[in-house]
Amino acid sequence: MISGVVFLDKPYGWTSRQAVNAMIRLYTQPGEKRIKAGHAGTLDPLATGMLPILLGEATRYAEMGLSADKSYRVSFDLSYQTDTLDCEGEVVARFDGAVNQAAVQTALAAFTGLIEQVPPAYSAIRIDGKRAHAMARKGEAVHIPARPVTVHAITLVAFEFPLVTLQVDCSKGTYIRSLARDIGAALGMGGCVTALRRLSTGGWPEAMMVTLEQLQAQPDSCVLPLAQWLREMPGVTLEQDMASRFVQGQRIQLQAASGAPDPGDGQLPVRVFAGELLLGTGMLKSGHHRTVLHPSRILPTAQQRYI
Repeated sequence: MISGVVFLDKPYGWTSRQAVNAMIRLYTQPGEKRIKAGHAGTLDPLATGMLPILLGEATRYAEMGLSADKSYRVSFDLSYQTDTLDCEGEVVARFDGAVNQAAVQTALAAFTGLIEQVPPAYSAIRIDGKRAHAMARKGEAVHIPARPVTVHAITLVAFEFPLVTLQVDCSKGTYIRSLARDIGAALGMGGCVTALRRLSTGGWPEAMMVTLEQLQAQPDSCVLPLAQWLREMPGVTLEQDMASRFVQGQRIQLQAASGAPDPGDGQLPVRVFAGELLLGTGMLKSGHHRTVLHPSRILPTAQQRYI
């Protein structure tokens, strides 16, 4: 069964769940068990762009995308605001007057670095077990406290009043609709998102994205191997006897000459291999003049090989 990550260029209008279901249909072979799949970071139906979809054993490592920094290109209209903070909602306010490019550029400076942000009422955040968007659609009061997020950089890509287009590089948990709302408010205007595209997740470039048409034509060649998805973790390669012990959940003491990375005085997450086979991931810990590999997650394919 296939395992890895597809960087889908999500079409406009699709929910992230619809995109996952499409990948399940595409990669589940006739007569085989339904393939496991999930995504690493929700995109609204309005948004297009990079949606990492994890297949098979890769679903165990969704957090690599969920916790990663992301980059977006967003366009928003300063002349009005809606209840959903995007152009698919009901208009709740219109704004007269105008601002110039210099004012926009000045306002952006206040929204870089660590900022406090209130997520949109129309979001998937849970409040007492209920989705905020479900509560908002029923007319219930939605109170979401502000939370810290980090905006690494904002670049003004284009400005022609009332439309502003930005590129935003930000941390996990950043709501671009909220950012547009708040920038607009700082200018005394609205901030309704009219277009949103995710350009990158975790440093994976825009060129990695594939369309539905490309996937349908060559599905297997579009899957990034799981070992590459975990590229930020250094690798440890075990001999066969150690590999067998590792997949059984045993700790492995490594020799100084093993070539394993040095965890220093703490601990270091690593990929664990036997030859070219990814066994799973572990944690290197040092102490008492030795380095010990502790199993964290062991892949079923490795267990089938060694147990």
